[in-house]
This record gives sequence, structure tokens and C-alpha cells, in this order.
Amino acid sequence: MTTLDWLLVLLINGSIILYGFYLARGTHSSSEWFLAARSLPWWAVGLSMFATNVDNADLVGVTGMTFNEGIHVISVYALGSAMGGILAAYFIVPEISRCGFYTNAEYLEARYGPATRIISALIQIQYRTSMLGMMIWSTYLVLTRLVEISPMMAWSLIILLVILAGIYTAWGGLKSVVWTDSAQGIVMIVASCVIFFVVWNAVGGWSGLEDKLATMKTVDGKSKSDLLHIGKYRGDNGVISPWLIALGWMIIGSGYWTVNHTQTMRLMGTRSIRDMKLAALFGVTLSLPVMIVSACLGVLAHGIDPLPTMETADELYPMLANQFLGPGLKGLVVAGVVAAVVSTFDSMGSALSAIFTRDVYARLIARDRSDAHYVLVGRLATGGVLLIGFAYLPFIWKQEHMLKAFTTLIPVFVTPLFVIYLAGIFTRVHRRSGIVGLITGGLYGVIALIDRQFYDMAWLPIWLTERWIALSWSIGFTLLPMVLMTFAFGKADLQSDEEWQESGWLQRSRDELPAFHDQGRTGGWGLNLAAIVLLGVCAWVTFDLFW
Repeated sequence: MTTLDWLLVLLINGSIILYGFYLARGTHSSSEWFLAARSLPWWAVGLSMFATNVDNADLVGVTGMTFNEGIHVISVYALGSAMGGILAAYFIVPEISRCGFYTNAEYLEARYGPATRIISALIQIQYRTSMLGMMIWSTYLVLTRLVEISPMMAWSLIILLVILAGIYTAWGGLKSVVWTDSAQGIVMIVASCVIFFVVWNAVGGWSGLEDKLATMKTVDGKSKSDLLHIGKYRGDNGVISPWLIALGWMIIGSGYWTVNHTQTMRLMGTRSIRDMKLAALFGVTLSLPVMIVSACLGVLAHGIDPLPTMETADELYPMLANQFLGPGLKGLVVAGVVAAVVSTFDSMGSALSAIFTRDVYARLIARDRSDAHYVLVGRLATGGVLLIGFAYLPFIWKQEHMLKAFTTLIPVFVTPLFVIYLAGIFTRVHRRSGIVGLITGGLYGVIALIDRQFYDMAWLPIWLTERWIALSWSIGFTLLPMVLMTFAFGKADLQSDEEWQESGWLQRSRDELPAFHDQGRTGGWGLNLAAIVLLGVCAWVTFDLFW
């Protein structure tokens, strides 16, 4: 890294962080801190959703995954993201927002009861802090392999980034997060394009890559050309249908955009239902080309002669940048990675602190304090949830690549939670079936995880616990007892769910939440058509262009 590179990193990211501190002024009430008083425009929320969706763990981890396994991960950023974004913005979040809820877990108490709310809040905290661990590890790899600083200095800089992101997030809440994310998203787009086109030219473009891969073999004797096709990947053991893997990615993508409060919280802060839909469509559309670029980067590396020497595939992204980028461009890419780090640190800090404050602290510990008290708790909790991410580092170190850690954890609790959201919105399953579904789905997920991690699938059959198959089984083990319970005890009265009331500050803050600026603006047929077109494009990308 030259002086010019360091100046670019400090100027770009320092300006954005200072902007975050500037925006934090004047945030006092809970509606301002948690949901920006429903004042955010669709384009800013869409950019923020993109910046949160495409974090530095994606930029680094996806490159490593596709180097080893091929480009099947495109499925999650294409059809998986489109399905999840549309489900969230068109169906799930509007229903939650109309009731005046601040978190998606609050809705679950109205629909299923308090136990479901509390467990779902804990699941979300576990789910997203595990992703924080992956972002911390990917940042460490960039700093030590690309910037080439010492491990001690790298950890010091990571802690500094966590502190800075935590401070302006804790101070300004969602408004500061969304507007800084918007700027960081633009930096990430530019940085991703820079490294892709430099490596693309070095390899000789797509045709040059195809020619080189046609003459190369993997360790198991297959042509490396298979890495270019989603439909050629058959799982870790070579026996899983690529259609099941694509289905698994769709489940992961849909669950991410609906269960993950770092995304739904942004939608709740929009000015209207129309803005909500536009934001989701914009965020998914921005994510698609950037993640296609990142996915292809890992495969492009096979066309490089000689390949960089790596201990793990997750080192590939920073080593490619170090090998091919000159002064200025290297600093721009590092600035993009740092922007991705900070944008997701602040997003998770604000969302998870909101969940802790409303769904755990105010619900179980201190039910009726002042509004200022809960804003202070939310600010303090921001730093706490960011620190939890460090606890996952030992688990991530043991994986072949960091996204394998992610895909093996998702079926445990996140997929069951995704199922009960869909069942709650679209069906009249019994009110008490939510907790039953979470328990049965979660129990299956834990058993399957133990079998995968500690017994290498030697204890139970592969068709029951393999990480891609487990995603579909998780849906079944969650939904079946919910259906049976509904048949046995009757359907829920959805009217009583809408009339459900909380107590103390939780209810007062709901009453004080500003209405949407224009509640009648839902977008109409135009936005419905846009959603259909987006789904069609993403289906074409998944099942035709890259299949």
C-alpha cells in the first residue's frame, strides 16, 4: 500500500464516518432512534439494504467459495434475494408496520404468543452475530494479506472500526445508519467493478477463461469447466441434486430478507408502503450484478498462472487485489472493503440492539421506564452485540471457507423462524403452533448440525442431515406440527391478533410512532409488474444464463 492508497482509504471512509456523526445530532425519541420516525426515502433505504446485503464477508467469502465450488452461490443473490425482498416488502413488513410494531419479533407475540417472540429475538441475535464473526475474519484477511500489516495491527484496526461504527450508530440510530450506508454502497460498487475488470482482463475475459478451464481438472478428475455452471455443482459429496442446492439457496435468501431485522428494520423506516416496495426492488437489483461479479471472480482465479499460494480459499480476494492492482486502485478496493465492514457493523448494531431493547429488555426486565431510558439502553446494547461477533471466530477458523459456516448454521433456527413468519401472514394456523414449530424445527436443526460437525454424517443418513437437504427438512419439521396442531385445536382468530395490545412503554411508543407520510401510496400495478419482471430476470440468471 502506497501513501496514495492510504490517503484514499482514510479520505473516503473517514468522510463517511464523520458524516455519520454529523447525522447523529438531534436523535432523541425512540421512534427517531429505532425507525428514523418513518422519514426515509426509498432510494436511500434501497442503497442501505444493498450495502448491508453485500458485506465484506460476501466480497471475500463468495470469492473463496466459488474458487472451490463454482458459481452456484449466484442462486441466492438472484432468485433467493428477489423472492425474499418481495416477500418482505409486499407482504410481511407492511402487515407488521400497519400494526405499529418496531421489530418483526413484536409481531410474533401478537400472532403466536410471548414465548415465540422471545425465542425469535434470541435466534436473530445469534444468527446475525455469527455473520459479524465472518465479517471480522474477512476483514482480518484483507488487512494481513492485501494491506500486509501485522496481525496485531490488523486486530487493532478491526477493533477501532467496531468502536467508530458503534459510536455513531449508538448516537444516531437508524437515520445515521441508512444515510452512511448509502454512501458506503456507492464505494462498494465502484471497488467491486475495479477488481473484477482488472482480473477479467488478466485472464483474457470469459472466453479466455473457458479455454483455460477446458484443459484443467479438479482433484477428483472432473473438468474445471463445471465451475462455470450452477447445475454442475452436486454438494460436498458429489451426490446432491443441483436443483436441491438451488432450492436451498432460495430458502436462505428468502429467510435472510424476511427474518433478518437488519433488513426489515430499514423497510419499517420508510415513508410509505410504496417507498417500502421500491426500496426492496432497488436493493435487490443493485445486489445482483455486484454479487455476480464477486462470484465470477473466484472462478476467474483458476485462469491465473501461477495461482497465488493460499492456506485457505478465503485468502483469494485480498491476494488477487494485491497481485493485480496498482497504486490508487488498491486503495480504492481497500476503501470498498472497509465501507462494507462499517456499513454492516452499523446495520447489525442498530437492528440487534433494537431487538434486545424491545423484545428482551423492555418485555422481560424493565417494562415501564421513560422513553429516554430505553433509547439509552439501545445505545449501550449496540456495542454489546458488536462484541459478540468475536465469539464465533473459533468456529469459522475450522471451516473450509467462511460461507460454509454460514450455510451449515442457517437450517438450525433461522429456517424454522422463516416458516412461522410465512405461516402467520398467509395462513390461520393455531396461535400456539408457532412455539411448537420453532421447537420441533430447531430440535431437528440441532441434531442435524451435530451430525454434520461432529460425526461427519456417519451417525444419521446423508439424505436427512446434509447441509443443503437440511434446509428443506427444516421447513417440513417446522410446518408439519403447526398444521397438525391447527387441525386438532382449530384455526386462529386473526381479528383478535390485530387488536392485541402491549403495556407500558412498549405500547406508548407504538402509539407515538408517526403514521406513514402517505398511507394510500402502495405502488399499484406498476410495482407489481416490476416485481414480476425482477423475478423473471433472476430466474433467467439462475436457470439459464449460469445453469
